Amino acid sequence: MESPKLWLQDDGQPLSCQEKLRVLDENWQEVQEILQDAFEDAVLMGVSEQGMRAHLTDLVASLQSPHQGNKA
Repeated sequence: MESPKLWLQDDGQPLSCQEKLRVLDENWQEVQEILQDAFEDAVLMGVSEQGMRAHLTDLVASLQSPHQGNKA
């Protein structure tokens, strides 16, 4: 999956800073590779694909915003 074409700010405006866009794209690729590796390892060790997808979805849902501290 390619990184998003637009990275929207809280006000709905697209982020335009090229350096920030570069960092976001690099982070996206890195996270995608790590998640793919973890997913493949789990499935190869016998975890159901559906179960692993659910765990990864829960992981993303539990991420905490740096703006909200531990309240997310």
